Amino acid sequence: MAGVLRILILLVICVMQTIPVNPKPFLNNLTGKTVIVKLKWGMEYKGFLVSTDAYMNLQLANTEEYIDGQSTGNLGEILIRCNNVLYLHGVPEDEEIEDAERE
Repeated sequence: MAGVLRILILLVICVMQTIPVNPKPFLNNLTGKTVIVKLKWGMEYKGFLVSTDAYMNLQLANTEEYIDGQSTGNLGEILIRCNNVLYLHGVPEDEEIEDAERE
């Protein structure tokens, strides 16, 4: 019985972690904030999400490029075509403050 209960708990945890999110409101809520975008090819870009369009292409400003976790430099303003994006997430505000203090 304990084994069945353990499996049920694990299933509930898995289901809770994979709730789908509607991408349009998600992107709209991140507009005007710092985000990290990972491309299918492994590169990551951290920058200020300026805008998105109907196709979910991304415009970033003050962008830094990261390859294998190492910063390769500042790129400034960039456009990322939607089909290249693996995932995107917001940067916690405390991380944004730390970055601003380093600059």
